[in-house]
Amino acid sequence: MKYSEKLGKSLNELLEKNYDAEKGYKDAAENVKNPQLKAFFSERAQERYDFGHELKTEIRNFGESPDKGSSLAGDAHRTWLNLKASLSSDKDESVLEEAIRGEKAAVEEYEEVIKDPDVPPSTANILLKQKNKIAAALNKLKSMELQS
Repeated sequence: MKYSEKLGKSLNELLEKNYDAEKGYKDAAENVKNPQLKAFFSERAQERYDFGHELKTEIRNFGESPDKGSSLAGDAHRTWLNLKASLSSDKDESVLEEAIRGEKAAVEEYEEVIKDPDVPPSTANILLKQKNKIAAALNKLKSMELQS
């Protein structure tokens, strides 16, 4: 596999995860009652939308084509999140738990790509900035969970 194809594949995987997170956060914003959580989830959905555009630009810079749509795993995760929320007596807490789980996974996925020695510094900087924002969101989610 060519260098640009390998990098394009890694970035497309992150792009898919961002599509998934964006949709998941939109769903979460619609399903929670707490106005603070609603606003937080809406902001995260927009942030992930913006990340997606940054990743698409980066993918095109390597001569590759960005993927469209979400992943099967993401669709399954959202279905689980919706099911769990509908069965739970405390929907907001259940949605928070799932968001925390998703953000932990996202941080790990970003770290995997960033540590690849083939990722150029300019791309690594973009990914590091995005990962740090995800980590900040994760910390905020954890503090919100403690407050609930």
